[in-house]
Amino acid sequence: MNSPLSKPYIKAFIKSNKIDMSDFENENWSCFNEFFTRKLRNGKRALVMQPNILISPCDGYLSVYNISKDSKFIIKDSVYTIAELTKNNDIAREYDEGLCMIFRLTPTDYHRYIYPDSGTKGENHFIKGVLHTVRPVAFDKYPVFKTNSREYTILKTNNFGDVVFMEVGAMLVGKICNYHGKHKFCKGEEKGKFEFGGSTVIMLIKKDIAVLDRDIAMIADSGKEYKIKLGERIGKRV
Repeated sequence: MNSPLSKPYIKAFIKSNKIDMSDFENENWSCFNEFFTRKLRNGKRALVMQPNILISPCDGYLSVYNISKDSKFIIKDSVYTIAELTKNNDIAREYDEGLCMIFRLTPTDYHRYIYPDSGTKGENHFIKGVLHTVRPVAFDKYPVFKTNSREYTILKTNNFGDVVFMEVGAMLVGKICNYHGKHKFCKGEEKGKFEFGGSTVIMLIKKDIAVLDRDIAMIADSGKEYKIKLGERIGKRV
């Protein structure tokens, strides 16, 4: 998708996914990935900048779950506990009874993402995807047993404590492009982008740090997804 040979796919992709290109900067893209990571025009997303307000880091469909020791989450057709997702038992213990926010991006969504608050971040931790040839019976409803490529960091935010921020890509090729290692960031600053093959953002927030807005909480309780835009309000600091 980085080759000039991919350029003819752009028009067909726009048409089949009914993408409104008026939201985006109009460029002469040299390949499909340049188009896929296209930038928004100025003013096309309204970021809520009050310090105590938690905002969405991306476009997408939001699901929110309460985390417990027995919680399992379906992410890109794979099933994870928090410990399996991060490969870190300490993180699983620290975020027990907290919130897990899953943002599922579709082909029509903006594929860049931002920091949801101001603060500092640590190093990025990359986890390679795996395809297993033997499928456990517990996952019989899925065609294979697999884990996705993913990358996460700890955001030490000014208003919401330590937030685990993770990007999830395709099974073996993540296509996750984060801009920073250790970094001091501002709310609304662009954190990275997904090339074709990456499409999920996850945020973990500790217990009693944030409360969801009522409309989002009601949809989350019903098990449905909430359509969200980058910079839109999700909730507020407790």
